Amino acid sequence: MTTVEDAYAHCTRITREQARNFHYGIRLLPPAKRSALCAVYALARIIDDIGDDLARSSEAKLQGLAEVRKSLAELSTSTDPVYVAVADAARRHPIPLGAFEELLDGVEMDVTGREYVRFEELVEYCRCVAGSVGRLCLGVFGSRPDAAAPGYADELGIALQQTNILRDIREDLRNGRVYLPKEDLNRFGVELAIGADGNLADPGGGLTALIHDSAARARDWYTRGLRLVPFLDRRSAACCTAMSGIYRTLLDRIDEQPSRVFDRRLSLSGREKAVVAARALTGIGR
Repeated sequence: MTTVEDAYAHCTRITREQARNFHYGIRLLPPAKRSALCAVYALARIIDDIGDDLARSSEAKLQGLAEVRKSLAELSTSTDPVYVAVADAARRHPIPLGAFEELLDGVEMDVTGREYVRFEELVEYCRCVAGSVGRLCLGVFGSRPDAAAPGYADELGIALQQTNILRDIREDLRNGRVYLPKEDLNRFGVELAIGADGNLADPGGGLTALIHDSAARARDWYTRGLRLVPFLDRRSAACCTAMSGIYRTLLDRIDEQPSRVFDRRLSLSGREKAVVAARALTGIGR
């Protein structure tokens, strides 16, 4: 039988090994909240991995997502360590478990190959796959009572997902996915393609211009989402600021030189992430 302690330890290992950016913020939390957020991350990771598994057929992915839904419905009786940890975390913190259902909805959009014509449609997707995670995190953080706080958490998650989309244009295209709205591609005269050299093609500079425009729009979402920070206690605020700071720094790098994402999956070094986290903890973070 899996003990709660073993379950949390299992989730902590998953987070340490796979949360390349979030782990820098999570470790700023006090132990109880850190463990709870690791449990949330571990389940979100399971869901994401199903959608990203190139070895699975679409039917198998949808079946896997359905099995997660079933496990969520039977959370209190599960013996799987991730679900055991999530169940305990939900007893200790006001975690909105329904947000996992939204995350599942968003991953199903990936599996079924949904296309995005307008930016508003992309926002709906971002709200499912990332706004949901923002609200799950808020459940662990806790906040001063305010009806606006979940909305701010939602907007911050959407900002982070917009950054992910700009970072991963090439990788997503190679996997048959396009998240940039068709109206934006048409407005800048962009036809996404990978050249003979394996890099994103940008013969007329339209893609570069689109990335600049999209980065400016994403910054507006960060501004809106970071209104959450004053509602959090110091350690939770530091965690939130560190995680968002890493992604905002990444967005700045992309905006400074969009061609950085034409041939690679851009990331910050471990040292750079640690500096952002340290500034967040000392209140220097942006």
